[in-house]
Order: sequence, then structure tokens, then C-alpha cells
Amino acid sequence: MDEKQQDKERDEMLKQSFAKTRKSLIARLDNWEDQRTWDEFYQTYWRLIYSVAIKSGLRSEEAFDCVQETILSIAKQSKKKLYDPAQGSFKTWLMNMTRWRINDQFRKRKKDTATIGGAYDDDRKTAIIDRVEDPKGDVLDRLWKVEWKKNLADAALARVKAQVSPKQYQIFDYYVVKQWDASKVQDHLGVSMAQVYLAKHRVGSVLKKELAKLDQDDD
Repeated sequence: MDEKQQDKERDEMLKQSFAKTRKSLIARLDNWEDQRTWDEFYQTYWRLIYSVAIKSGLRSEEAFDCVQETILSIAKQSKKKLYDPAQGSFKTWLMNMTRWRINDQFRKRKKDTATIGGAYDDDRKTAIIDRVEDPKGDVLDRLWKVEWKKNLADAALARVKAQVSPKQYQIFDYYVVKQWDASKVQDHLGVSMAQVYLAKHRVGSVLKKELAKLDQDDD
């Protein structure tokens, strides 16, 4: 199989994973005291929320506050079952929850600045949130779509890494993720060509399963 075909297979695998996410996760969040469920939710989505918050103009500490407040808000709302799958996708719902918490952080920053009576020297970042809050939501929508795709891929790979041997994952990372030539992987890691292809097959199979789990029911 040539490199072009391998790239095509990888792109198709990732494309399929980006099409959906799992509404079933929300159903499991009904029990908000289930620590394992919340840990899985946090591990799956915190980087997404954090990255969007940073790129919207928040500082690192503000972005972490945004992550915490978003997860907490989701926990409270899940108890009341305020998320209705019939009203739209989980992806859009999570985006709106994140948008509101980002806005909260900017309002808090503005209030704190006014309290100390100092002139805030980062008006450019305030302008960013003005665009995020625009009626059409074009800026945040575009940002969210890009980060959503990247986050799903990263989350799936993190789960895969915990299920396969370090050596096989390393081979897969170089060969499939970083797209090195098979011969380069072979020389760099001191493995046979058969090991390269075997790792691609075995780790790729686990990755497909994890992508499918993240890919459910977001029609």
C-alpha cells in the first residue's frame, strides 16, 4: 500500500469520527455523583473548552476557570435534564455552554478592572469577545468546529495509548500520526517492517473502536 493510500485511509477514519459524538454520554451524566463518568467527561472535553477559551482571548487562569465553570454548569443542568437532544446536537449545546462561561470570564475581568480603577491595557482581547458574542456567532462557530475535530482525534488517541503496548503505540505514532515513511520508522526504532505494519493494523483497529465510541448519535 503506497503512502497516498495510507493517508487516504487515515483521513477517512478521522473524517468519520468528526461527523458525530455521543449523546449517550449526556444520559450517563444524569448521575452527576458518578465520579468515573465525570472523569471520563472531563478527560474528553476539557482540552476543547480550554483551547477555545484561550483562542477567544482569555488568559490561562481564566480559561481554566472557564473549564471548571462549564463542567459544573453541565453537571447542574444534567440533573434537571435541561439538555434536550431533540433541540439540536450535543456539539452545539456544549459550544453554547462554553460560550456563556467565556462571556462570564470577560465580564468578571471587566468588573475587576473597574473595581481597582485601573485602565486595562488589553482592549484587543475585549474586542475578541465582542466578536464571539455577535448575533450570528460566526467567530466562535468556526473556532469550535476546528477545535472539536482536533479534540476528538486527540481524545481517541489518548484512550488508545492506554490500551496498547508503548512500543506499538510509538510505531503507530511515527508511521500513522506523524506520517513517517515505513523505512524511516524501521531504522529509527530498530524494528522490522513486519512490526511496523502489524502496529498499524492493531493500533488502528483499537483507534477505530474508540473513534466509534466518540462518534455516536450526534445527527
